[in-house]
Amino acid sequence: MIMDATAIAAAVLRGETTALAVAQDVLTRIAIYDAVQPQAWITRSDEDAVIAAARQVDERLARGEHLPLAGVPFAIKDNIDLGGVPTTAACPDFAYVPERSAHVVERMIAAGAVPVGKTNLDQFATGLNGTRSPYGAPACVFNRSYVSGGSSSGSAVVVAAGLVPIALGTDTAGSGRVPAAFNGLIGMKPTKGRWSTRGLVPACRSLDCITVFAQTIADAQLVDQVVAGFDPADSLSRPLEDRSVGMARIGVPRRDQLAWCGDAASERLYDTALAQLAATGAAIVDVDMAPLKEAALLLYNGPWVAERTAALEGFLADHADAFDPTVRAIVEGGRSTSGTDVFKGMYRLAELQRHAEAMWRDIDMLALPTAPTIYRIAEMRAAPVVLNSNLGIYTNFVNLLDMAALALPAGYRDNRTGFGITLIAPAWTDRALLDAGRAYLEQADIPEQPPLDLEGVVETVKLAVVGAHLEGMPLHWQLTSRGARLTQATQTAPTYRLYAMADSMPPKPALVHAADGAAIAVEVYELDVAAFGSFVAEVPAPLAIGTVTLADGSQVKGFVAEPRAMDGAKDITHLGGWRAFVASTVSIA
Repeated sequence: MIMDATAIAAAVLRGETTALAVAQDVLTRIAIYDAVQPQAWITRSDEDAVIAAARQVDERLARGEHLPLAGVPFAIKDNIDLGGVPTTAACPDFAYVPERSAHVVERMIAAGAVPVGKTNLDQFATGLNGTRSPYGAPACVFNRSYVSGGSSSGSAVVVAAGLVPIALGTDTAGSGRVPAAFNGLIGMKPTKGRWSTRGLVPACRSLDCITVFAQTIADAQLVDQVVAGFDPADSLSRPLEDRSVGMARIGVPRRDQLAWCGDAASERLYDTALAQLAATGAAIVDVDMAPLKEAALLLYNGPWVAERTAALEGFLADHADAFDPTVRAIVEGGRSTSGTDVFKGMYRLAELQRHAEAMWRDIDMLALPTAPTIYRIAEMRAAPVVLNSNLGIYTNFVNLLDMAALALPAGYRDNRTGFGITLIAPAWTDRALLDAGRAYLEQADIPEQPPLDLEGVVETVKLAVVGAHLEGMPLHWQLTSRGARLTQATQTAPTYRLYAMADSMPPKPALVHAADGAAIAVEVYELDVAAFGSFVAEVPAPLAIGTVTLADGSQVKGFVAEPRAMDGAKDITHLGGWRAFVASTVSIA
């Protein structure tokens, strides 16, 4: 169930409900979902404290105060201070109890918001996947076999699960955007210095941003209105600006510069999102991503790693064993960085900034995939560095080059995990990005969020069959005996040829990809992974299971053929499918 902060605040302000009633409802939601995914939280606020805070909001309203976030419950990533509640940064030995809240938290509470707890994260905000925490690995709310994204893992989960309408995260390399994509959320990463970072445990202090996860553009906009502004007590805070920018020209990477890590579903969803952006009237303009990608490499393969070391140097010296092994290796890596390395990196970044400035003369904003793919938790734990790096391909350069970004939902894969795009523009275009995001979402036909994974999603595979396994054909029983479910009768893309193989019993066709092909009739079935595996094990040569592109551009597993299948085979492509061929042989007989 989607919770809407704007609607909650409006209802409380109109007297249609109370902050106390909202808080009681949220505590019930949290208690129910905790049975499914308790690792979303590190510290839950004491229920009596939540109730007391809600009552105080009602009392302030009764005294005539105007509170733009009246009664809105919110969660806080546990590297952001909440006064009187431990801040752990997902490292128990690091924990301390701050006397006061972070500046952003103070502003939200002053506006009537009610904090309900501190959320889990990749330790010391080092990671984009959500598995690097001793408090457990939060998972994608729609399929808990997959990562939630990080480092703001818990914050994304509690919003996507409908526990709270908004949650604070942070973003240095994409931590406020990647979890938004995987969980179907909006993730606002403001311009550096727009929101104060006082009270934030630093990762890379010169790059860190506090962010917000929300279900609606209006909620992100509401939070920005409350928390944005200059904080003289934060040395990296900047005087507030708002620059207008249109969305007439939207830059996208050249096709040869797009990387999908083998994820065809992400590629298809991105193409759909670009078509929907174009439907808003925007021109889609190819840009050279090479300078941006080079800037991204500076974050983990350059001297900026040393900034993470600087943030934790003292704690690392005395508590090295308290670190997650992967996080420790990253933080220790900065020890070998020299002053010379730092200055060379700064000079190169300045040159790359000039490339970015030139890019903005040709486009108004970028529209990139938020992440190229998603991984299972087990996969991430098996290869924690390489797979995590893949998730940051389109995010790592943004803070280095002083840009604002807005992550938006853009659909769901067959495994129910979310895919998203991110709109990126120069510093101080935050409000313009929110307006552009609203225009996109109004135009886009994004499916409803999948149901929450409360019992464990059964992994399935879609399989296209073209011949003897079609319904009513001799080998169809091999599907029905495995519980296969017909999902659609359709055609392939017009890039296949169909042959009737010689001496095959029962008669079978061979489907072959060809530039001069045609659309071939197929049936698509869905099987669980185990059933699919047993099915594939019985497929005889010269047939095999590969990937087949359907008429709508989606890709599924399907029958393909080895070259020897062509020996003595008859080309029946012109008939459009195996049923038509079988019917023709019967009529001839």
